[in-house]
This record gives sequence, C-alpha cells and structure tokens, in this order.
Amino acid sequence: MDRPSSSAADARPREPRHFSMLREFQLADFFTLGNAACGVGAVLFTLSYMASGQLLEFFAAVALAPAALLLDVLDGRIARARNQHSALGRELDSLSDVISFGVAPAALGYAAGLRGGWDALILVYFVCCGVSRLARFNVTAESLSAGGDKVKYFEGTPIPTSVLLTLLLGVMAWFGAIDEWLWGGAWQLGPWALHPMALLFALSGTLMISKTLRIPKW
Repeated sequence: MDRPSSSAADARPREPRHFSMLREFQLADFFTLGNAACGVGAVLFTLSYMASGQLLEFFAAVALAPAALLLDVLDGRIARARNQHSALGRELDSLSDVISFGVAPAALGYAAGLRGGWDALILVYFVCCGVSRLARFNVTAESLSAGGDKVKYFEGTPIPTSVLLTLLLGVMAWFGAIDEWLWGGAWQLGPWALHPMALLFALSGTLMISKTLRIPKW
C-alpha cells in the first residue's frame, strides 16, 4: 500500500493543541481563586446567618470581604511582577470579582434587612452593574493600557469598592442596626417597601457603570 509522502503529511493542517486548564494556571491565578473562595464563603455564611440568626456568622461573611480584596490586589501584583498575563487570568479575575464584590454584598444586604420589593430590584441592579462594569473593562483593557501592560485608569469605580458597603453593614450589625432596626427605616412606595439604605447599593452600581468618571490606577 502506498504511504503518503512526508511532504504531503506535513501539508496537512495540524489539529489545534488541546487547551489544558491546569497547565495554563499561573501562581497569580491561585490567588484569584482564593478571592472567589472568599466570595462563596461569604455567601454561605450569609445563608447560615439567615437560618440561625447567629451574628457571628454575619460577621464572618463581612470579614471575608477584605480578605477577598487582599487576594484580588495580590493576584494583580504577582502577575505583573512575574510578567504572567493571560486571557484565562483576566477571565478568572472578573468571575471571582462578580462573586466576592457583587453577589456576596447583595446577599449580605438582603440578609441585613433589605428585603422590600424595591430593595430586591436595587440589589439585582447593583449586581448587574458590577457584571457590566467587568465586561466593559475586559473589552476595553487593551485600548486603555495604551499599548502597555497596565491600564492607566478605570472607567467608573472598580467593583471591589463594594467592600465599603460590606464593611458598613458590619458596622450596622455591630450596633444592632439591621433587620427591622435598619438605619433610615423603611418607606412604603406603592405595593413595595424601600429601605433608604438600599439607595447606597444603587449609587455604588451607578458609579461602576459611569462612562465619565475616570479614576487613575496606581
């Protein structure tokens, strides 16, 4: 039987190399996953608090927010120090941030007493703004970096600024100002209640998606 010549074999299109996720992982990516783990832990502690009413679990959820922020800062510094930038790392970072600085603060706000109908809509808006902010950053990062390896400024506030909301909820819980004792009380607007505290989540989300607000990145 005739065998194909070596030149004919070389001319065949080669199959693309299989993407191996584990081989693509860099040191910074494990810090990014630590960020995601903190976010998931915060959500689970929040759910546990709602089931048990134990404030210690509420405080544990709050404490994981600065822990996630620290890991988020470290992963970027490590990636730059080792010159290990990848599309996988960027996507991991965004997905982790959605959990730790989007879903977790919203869940904690709900557990703290933002359970009116308008509150729920605002919390959904807040998370959607965070997701949109991260998606915009991913698609504009190359142009914003001006050919360098680092973005020069943020368009809108970075999603990790929601840590301030989480810490505020922790302070309120410390002073017993959660559930029916939320600062600002509640307003009945039409069929649903609105807690003024929820407006801080609306403000945070709006600042994230702002086009005109530019914050230098150090």
